[in-house]
Amino acid sequence: MISKHIGKIILAHRKKSNLTQKQLADLAGVGKTVVFDLEKGKATVQLNSLLKILSALNIKLELTSPLMHLMEEFDEES
Repeated sequence: MISKHIGKIILAHRKKSNLTQKQLADLAGVGKTVVFDLEKGKATVQLNSLLKILSALNIKLELTSPLMHLMEEFDEES
């Protein structure tokens, strides 16, 4: 389900930016099929490719968790 939601977000941002799938792929440095697969909700796209697409569209990915405060403590210990 989440992959379809991400795909819709990418599609909407790409269209709003007046980019073709090929143009977005070129901007992000990935293959056109990566953009196609993401927009269709395919869940097996590599994380690195997803991050490149999001960056090209200026979309910020934010991770949240009830345990995020523990990450701050973990960072301090390292």
